[in-house]
Amino acid sequence: MTHLYPNLINGELVTTASSLDVVNPANEQVIGSVPACGAAELDRAVAAARAAFKTWSKTPVDDRRAVIRAMASAIEANFEELYRLLTSEQGKPHHQAQNEIGACAAIMNAQSTLTLEETINEDSDTRLSRTRRVPVGVVAGIVPWNFPVLMAVQKIAPAILSGCTIVLKPSPFTPLTTLKFAELIKDVVPAGVVNIITGEDALGPMMTSHPDIDKITFTGSTATGKRIMEGASKDLKRITLELGGNDASIVLPDADVEKVAEQLFWSSFTNAGQICVAAKRVYIHEDIYDDLSRAIAEYAKTVKVGDGSEQGTGVGPIQNKKQFERVCELIQDAKDNGYKFLVGGDVDPSGSGYYVPITILDNPPEDARIVAEEQFGPVMPLMKFSSDDEVIARANNSEYGLAGAVWTKDTERGVKIAEQLETGTVWINEFLHLSPFAPFGGHKQSGFGAEYGIEGLKEFTYSQVITVKKDALV
Repeated sequence: MTHLYPNLINGELVTTASSLDVVNPANEQVIGSVPACGAAELDRAVAAARAAFKTWSKTPVDDRRAVIRAMASAIEANFEELYRLLTSEQGKPHHQAQNEIGACAAIMNAQSTLTLEETINEDSDTRLSRTRRVPVGVVAGIVPWNFPVLMAVQKIAPAILSGCTIVLKPSPFTPLTTLKFAELIKDVVPAGVVNIITGEDALGPMMTSHPDIDKITFTGSTATGKRIMEGASKDLKRITLELGGNDASIVLPDADVEKVAEQLFWSSFTNAGQICVAAKRVYIHEDIYDDLSRAIAEYAKTVKVGDGSEQGTGVGPIQNKKQFERVCELIQDAKDNGYKFLVGGDVDPSGSGYYVPITILDNPPEDARIVAEEQFGPVMPLMKFSSDDEVIARANNSEYGLAGAVWTKDTERGVKIAEQLETGTVWINEFLHLSPFAPFGGHKQSGFGAEYGIEGLKEFTYSQVITVKKDALV
């Protein structure tokens, strides 16, 4: 019998009459089921969050910090069970699942230390004016399937630290580990402060339009983000959107080919390329293009693609069938257009599991779909460039602006290039590093607002200015 993972509503573990099956992408076998919530369950969760907000928003911030740290401790105490469950539903190799679960606890502990300071605007003989931050209210968090637990806690922690309460919806593809987390925190968090409910994609628009939800925080595709923005506009809900990216990595001619090859590979292929800030377009200076492209291709041949639970696996399956078909379509388009492949390109449709071989393309044109679109899979296009001005223009020629990277021994030159890239984050000589103390957000159609750091915490608050006239009429 398939194990049913309950939801968390108002401090209670609840189920529904109907349920959704969850599939292991490595073998397409059902590994669990979750409640299929609808309007009734959403109303109940929102009502619980609304009631809890009245007291939680007035709870001393140090007490709120303690709850967040207790949640982090629950993750640490159940580390092995959580990472193994995460691999089974998401597909990522065990060591990458360990990194995600470990990061969840670390991020919650780090975010619990953040403080929203009051600002003195004026302190004169006649007037005292100060700005303080007040919680928005009930938050709806909508989480994707690529980093399901990490994305959940990076929304939960700042929301409840600010004094808000939250109703969180995991992706129907990857809800199990988040619901196990819900079970672990049931007696840690006051009833109604954190509610976690599951359902089909239709549950998302219900949340967006719900009259008692004050803010939406969403991570996912740009197309869905636009629909959320449209729905939230009807009653001016606050929104934070972390959306798609077509992130460019730029390798300058002085880069060490042997050192950079492996790092560039993992900047694209970690989590099977299913990362919003993965290197999705790699521009290599023409002086080192042949040597570096060869080194990346040779390294790729040493990496095992397979079940994430098997020892030695470096790249797991695509998480779901729809995304698998999308990546296969982009590969087929590249083949149909006669682009050259350095590695991969042939998908075996006969086996079970959503496996795409590591695929590297050799200098496709800028208007190729695999360059112009976000692939979100284990496919890396390598392109030549000849000058800094040229590559900056090509990197910026995208509707997206989430992240990017520059690889060079000349960090001054790297920073000069980074400052001209139209993205929210740029790394110099590293990749995929996000700090809980630094804001993370996109430019252009990669969304707006921020997560992490003080800027991310402010997203869950309003500013309120209180002015006292000192020569009061008394």
